[in-house]
Amino acid sequence: MLAEVVDAVIGIDTHRDSHEVEIADPAGKPIAALQIANDSGGFAQLLAAIVKMVPGPRVAVSIEGSRSYGIGLARALAAAGLLVIECEQPSRKQRRGKGKSDPIDAHLAVLAALRLDTGRLAVPRADGDREALRILLVARQEITAARTAQASRLRALLLTGDDTDRQTARGALTQRVLAALAGRELPAGARRDHAIRQGEIARLALALGQARRQLKDNRRQLLAIVDDIAPGLTRRYGIGPVSAAQAIVSFSHPGRCRSEAAFAALGGTSPIPASSGQTVRHRLNRGGDRALNRAIHAIAVTRIRSCARTRAYVARRTAEGKTPREIRRCLKRYIARELYRQLTRSMNLPAGP
Repeated sequence: MLAEVVDAVIGIDTHRDSHEVEIADPAGKPIAALQIANDSGGFAQLLAAIVKMVPGPRVAVSIEGSRSYGIGLARALAAAGLLVIECEQPSRKQRRGKGKSDPIDAHLAVLAALRLDTGRLAVPRADGDREALRILLVARQEITAARTAQASRLRALLLTGDDTDRQTARGALTQRVLAALAGRELPAGARRDHAIRQGEIARLALALGQARRQLKDNRRQLLAIVDDIAPGLTRRYGIGPVSAAQAIVSFSHPGRCRSEAAFAALGGTSPIPASSGQTVRHRLNRGGDRALNRAIHAIAVTRIRSCARTRAYVARRTAEGKTPREIRRCLKRYIARELYRQLTRSMNLPAGP
């Protein structure tokens, strides 16, 4: 247990402007409590308090919100050589009989850390290129959502037009179609509603063309970073830059997931027993990181559709009586194992000159 190998544990409840801190001994008894500002001055204040009050050099810091309001503090403490642990928000069961306040939450962060096995510590995710991938994936999600809404709006406007517009709405909105829509001239004597409708069609067509270019640029940036972090990952069948980037973001760094089974559980691909009586089966895991699960699902669907080896596997399992959902579950578990081994191997390689 962590309590057996540290001299002190620090629990921190983070907020936008300030953080509540409790310093405790390995038995969970508070040594000191303080409030620090969420800035470099507050971080220096906490480091000075640790040096002054902690009875030994072995210190673990349990931070709630280490990737949101507490990200600056987590980086400062890690840079100072302290062990930083991610702390989950207390559950209702953990709060029962204790109430809710910032000092209480800081104390619960201490207790949560002390109960941890040293081999299962939740170390914060890596920064650097991994953080760059995360930012690009969030941007891609935002661009895709806006593009989908704009395409739906454009088709709705085209359906209210003449036969040519309605035919355009039924087809693919290619770059050529969007350029033609954006460059259409308004006929002479057009009514005001027609002019406004045409102006909105042109605006949406230009926006969709821009979104397409942004997504291509985003994909190119993702591919460059993925190839630097995990060479060879995108050369595996069905793994594109977006799926590979999400796998890296969730995996973070070697050692964060203690085994391939832990990585499969993180991705929601570990089998859950669902047996009863004479029926022995497993069901899909609906927990874990759903973004990683979507990436693995996309890889599985691509392989089922066009990989000869995977199609042969699907045919064999179908003959054994497996349902399509059960087969996909098995495939996703295999893909999780493949991703874990590839990422562990490639990210442990020494950097090139």
